[in-house]
Amino acid sequence: MKSLTVLTLATAGALLLTPAPVLADQTGHASWYGAESGNRTANGERFHPGGMTAAHRTLPFGTRVRVTVLSTGRSCTVRINDRGPFIRGRIIDLAQGAARACGISGVARVRLTILH
Repeated sequence: MKSLTVLTLATAGALLLTPAPVLADQTGHASWYGAESGNRTANGERFHPGGMTAAHRTLPFGTRVRVTVLSTGRSCTVRINDRGPFIRGRIIDLAQGAARACGISGVARVRLTILH
């Protein structure tokens, strides 16, 4: 993820430079998960396989993301509530319901657009 330097004014009047994440579009592979029904997600809520939720490694919980399947143009909107995927080359793990809404039955190449 790209970062942008943000100027912060400290209480002592000194100028500090701190990195801040830039929420830019991402392209990569998406997969889905659903056998973990009832388990807790990383943000503490119960996992619902039919929900429109997803796992992402770094996006803040609650972030809304449009997932567009590059081969079909089909898209859906999900809310980040978990961490993952932990498989190299994948950028998002969709709940089974979200994968179904996007038309994904295995792994697909997608573009993620941050909606907030």
